[in-house]
Amino acid sequence: MKKEIKFSLVFRDMWQSAGKYVPTVDQLTRVAPAIIEMGCFARVETNGGGFEQVNLLFGENPNKAVRAWTKPFHEAGIQTHMLDRALNGLRMSPVPADVRQLFYKVKKAQGTDIARTFCGLNDIRNIAPSIKYAKDAGMISQCSLCITHSPVHTVEYYTKMAYELIELGADEICIKDMAGIGRPHSLGLIVANIKKKYPDIPIQYHSHAGPGFNVASILQVCEAGCDYIDVGMEPLSWGTGHADLLTVQAMLKDAGFQVPEINMSAYMKVRGMIQEFMDDFLGLYISPRNRLMNSLLIGPGLPGGMMGSLMADLEKNLESINKSNMKNNKPLMTQDQLLIKLFEEVAYVWPRVGYPPLVTPFSQYVKNLALMNVMQMEKGKERWSMIADDIWDMILGKAGRLPGPLAPEIIEKAKAEGRQFFEGDPQENYPDALDKYRRLMNERHWEIGEDEEELFEYAMHPAQYEAYRSGKAKVEFKADVAKRKAEKANANKLEVGPVKFTMPTEPQVMTVDVNGQPYRVTVSFGNDKNAPAAPAPAPSSPAAPAAPAPAGGGNKVLSPLEGKFFLTKGSADTPLKVGDTVKKGDLLCYVEAMKTYNAVRSDYDGTITAICFSPGDAISEDDVLMTIQ
Repeated sequence: MKKEIKFSLVFRDMWQSAGKYVPTVDQLTRVAPAIIEMGCFARVETNGGGFEQVNLLFGENPNKAVRAWTKPFHEAGIQTHMLDRALNGLRMSPVPADVRQLFYKVKKAQGTDIARTFCGLNDIRNIAPSIKYAKDAGMISQCSLCITHSPVHTVEYYTKMAYELIELGADEICIKDMAGIGRPHSLGLIVANIKKKYPDIPIQYHSHAGPGFNVASILQVCEAGCDYIDVGMEPLSWGTGHADLLTVQAMLKDAGFQVPEINMSAYMKVRGMIQEFMDDFLGLYISPRNRLMNSLLIGPGLPGGMMGSLMADLEKNLESINKSNMKNNKPLMTQDQLLIKLFEEVAYVWPRVGYPPLVTPFSQYVKNLALMNVMQMEKGKERWSMIADDIWDMILGKAGRLPGPLAPEIIEKAKAEGRQFFEGDPQENYPDALDKYRRLMNERHWEIGEDEEELFEYAMHPAQYEAYRSGKAKVEFKADVAKRKAEKANANKLEVGPVKFTMPTEPQVMTVDVNGQPYRVTVSFGNDKNAPAAPAPAPSSPAAPAAPAPAGGGNKVLSPLEGKFFLTKGSADTPLKVGDTVKKGDLLCYVEAMKTYNAVRSDYDGTITAICFSPGDAISEDDVLMTIQ
């Protein structure tokens, strides 16, 4: 009989690899006892990555959600683990050192045992502080090798990286095959190399099913000495998700490994509850395509977690391109055509920006850059004409050291725009910020929370936290669910009935209840330009977002894409206001889309005469954001 292999259920990543959201805290606490009853999991992924931002988008308190969700697993003796983005903490952009340090103290106090830390650039300098912070807080520090396939990402590259992390104090190593494009033979060699030098270091393998390698890879890494395997389960396995528990268990048992038995009655209970959650509302955000395997992913190497949200958002990008095509009498593009163009452009962009491992946030950066290139070129503009600030930070070295060299065309563009390359420690670019957020919370009479968890949440996700505290997040979320349910109901009527139904041509007013407070929400269907850019709560609500200001005189600043409007990235920054003078090239505001903040700069010298939206408002492409006289 071969060695024992233990299983970890990646319950968070299952959902976020399928679509946009994870279950609500009520749903999570309902399913936890049944997961425990299955009797086959040594570990469960309970939070991390985008998990807490999703809570905030729901209007839920993420700290209460994490405590409630981890508690039953703790009591059952099952270890909990979370995903940590090193320099980026739990978000897409870099985090100050003092916020990072508080992060581990808070998560340990909330019941998380293991911090799975990764740097999207595999830069050891970004991971090293996380090892210390996690161990100081009493957590297990599990450090990740972000697997990708390129001329620079060799077996020797990953073996050397693992050795360095262990020497820095990492307790465990995770082979993070986030796109499932690691080749089985090479992955086996990496695991064997680590085990040969450090036989007592536990190794956990995480992979996605999409390109089709990962079942073979699981068998190979187990033969080489791997200890834990991440698995998913129906109805959220395969496709952009993970290998299914039942398949992995049967395969490893046949190969002679010791594997836990599965309580199938409990398995079916969990499976049924997952489907119930999808039928409730989560399925509204899951593309049917995400259930499919796709070997086309071998080329671009895009990760499963990103593909889930990509397919959910691609319709908006396609709509933007086709609006332009209609204006210019060009043929409309299909979603398949856009997807192939995107994959081809990713293959073009990736080596030219230094082969960053395609994992959060850099997978999104490469994908966003490729998608922006496609959209701009389809509209007759030049490639590289729109690069978000966060993407520039990656290119310039502010987020870490790129594995490969930049293409001359990228270096020339940076120089032409007067941008400076950075060679130092990335953390130096992001000064401590907790004192600023303590002051802001004090001014607003907000409690910093048990174990300073509310302070941490505000400092980690400033804009989302403010939207949660105001009630605006829940209003917008419920309005979006109502809109999607109405669209789905109408589509179902069209399919089954002989009578032709059409979507409303005018905005529809719905009443949404949030904690007993009724809100009147206007929901538009299709492309109604007369609809408000964001839900409009009833006048009696103190949480009502401000209505867009009337446009003033002067030149119009148009939104380059659909997303959410923000004047700043965080509350500690000073926003522009009406009456401020600006010069051509000055930063005016941001459009948050596809998980990045896209800077909008002025094309004019002058004075701001109107700011047409409030922070957090939803906006459409070509909406007037400001006017400058």
